[in-house]
Amino acid sequence: MEQKSKDRAALVVIDLQNGFFEDPVLSRDRTRIVESTNTLAEQARAAGAPVFTIVTEHAQDRCTWTLNMRDDGQGFNFAGTAQASLLPGLHLPGAHRVAKLRDSAFLGTDLAQRLRLAGVEKVLLAGVSAQSCVAQTGADAFAHDFRVAYATDAIGSPKPELGSRILDFICDEYRQECLAGAAAEAWLSGRN
Repeated sequence: MEQKSKDRAALVVIDLQNGFFEDPVLSRDRTRIVESTNTLAEQARAAGAPVFTIVTEHAQDRCTWTLNMRDDGQGFNFAGTAQASLLPGLHLPGAHRVAKLRDSAFLGTDLAQRLRLAGVEKVLLAGVSAQSCVAQTGADAFAHDFRVAYATDAIGSPKPELGSRILDFICDEYRQECLAGAAAEAWLSGRN
C-alpha cells in the first residue's frame, strides 16, 4: 500500500560499510543491524517508500579527510576499497545512493533535494554510529523540516550508552522518536 503524499516516509540507511564494523563493539552488533535494516527495507518497498543508502567515502590524497583524520595521519573508507563497500548480507535493491564526507548525510550532499523530489516529509534513520553520523543527520533533517524517527533495532554505536543518551536527547529536543520493531515499521509505512 503506497503512502499518501503527506505521510510519505523514506528509509535512510547510514554508513553500513565494512570500515565502520572494524570496531569490535560494532562488529558484535553487525548481524542484528543488517537483519533489522533488511526488514525495514522490505517494509519500505512494500509501502512504496524510497530507500536511501548513505556512504562515507574519502580520497586517498587527504583532500577530503576530516580534521581528526589529518591530525592522526590516517585515512579511512577510501572510495573503491573493500573498507568502503556495503556490509555483506545487506539487501537494499533499488536504493538511492548518496556519498558523504562528514557526519551529516545532508552536509555537502543533495539529500534534502532528492527527498523533496520524492515527496518525502519524514525519514526513518538506521545505521551507524548513533552518537555521530546518525544523530547529526537527524539534527540536520530537523533543520531541513523533515520529521524524524530512529529505528533503534537497526542502529549501532561503538559507545552504546553514549549513543543511546544522545539519541534520547535529540528526540526530546527536536520532538523526534526512537522506535523499535513493529513501531518503526508502522511509522515507515504511515500506519502510526
